[in-house]
Amino acid sequence: MSLAEAKKAARNAAFARRKAAHAIHASRAAAALSAHLAGISGKVVAGYLPIRTEADPLPAMTLLAEDNRIAVPVVLGAGQPLLFREWRPGCPLRKGAFDVMVPAEGAELVPELIIAPLVAFDRDFYRLGYGGGFYDRTLEKLRALGQVEAIGFAYDAQCFEDLPLEPTDQALDGVVTEAGARPLAD
Repeated sequence: MSLAEAKKAARNAAFARRKAAHAIHASRAAAALSAHLAGISGKVVAGYLPIRTEADPLPAMTLLAEDNRIAVPVVLGAGQPLLFREWRPGCPLRKGAFDVMVPAEGAELVPELIIAPLVAFDRDFYRLGYGGGFYDRTLEKLRALGQVEAIGFAYDAQCFEDLPLEPTDQALDGVVTEAGARPLAD
């Protein structure tokens, strides 16, 4: 099986797991993320506007917006890193690439903390996304410029023992699920 085929098979299995977990654990996951990020102040935090059955970071983003600047990703085009545009609760949105909603306007921000959506993750916090490589390119770029922390937000059911990886994949610094923050496996 080729790497592309292995990733496609892993995504299909992960989508099914995520859908089932989302139906049961959505509110618990949102509460766990809010609790994990409570007390953060004076930072630029990048979240995301959830699609389909992604774990919903909006409650945490709304709380964080009181003491932080919040941004969400904007896809500029294939093969490019993400741009992060400032988001505020209730700001006007428009459809962006892949029909993902993005702020209609707002400053471009450089995040210090990224809450990343994902399809699957493994015990070493490598993530499997939708296949565009946007977060991998973005994390590589931001890490080369300085300190950025990236945490995945998902459901426990999205954890796989083994994911098909390639050299350009970037590991996350942690993952938060409905059970709370997951420690890095030894």
